Amino acid sequence: MPHKISLTHLEEDKFDFLQNHKTIRIDGAEENVSTGVRPKALILSSLAGCTGIDVVDLLRKMRVEFSDFKIDVEGELTEEHPKTYHTVHLTYFIKVKEEDKSKMEKAVNLSQEKYCGVSSMVKKFAELNVKVEYL
Repeated sequence: MPHKISLTHLEEDKFDFLQNHKTIRIDGAEENVSTGVRPKALILSSLAGCTGIDVVDLLRKMRVEFSDFKIDVEGELTEEHPKTYHTVHLTYFIKVKEEDKSKMEKAVNLSQEKYCGVSSMVKKFAELNVKVEYL
């Protein structure tokens, strides 16, 4: 099933896009006056969301209790135009029991190698560095 996005120009560098009956603002203005998210940064948000959903689903299936789960993503842009991400750092933070750390590693590996389509796409244009930090 294809995904469909509808983008509408509002004013200046502001656009609203509609996805799945939900509206999100994109804004190219400087951060201090922006009213929306940056287009390139949405790639990083999509990466975090995709792999986060995978990991939570896999941990549930493995019956792993966890808390304080979050993901940080940082992308480094090229200097020349068009500026693209050349390196992306993906860090998972999670609290699990010591005996469940190997299951967390397995969930991350499955997400990265098998399930997360956004990770697969990112790897086509950037080096993707992945690590897990236990809280």
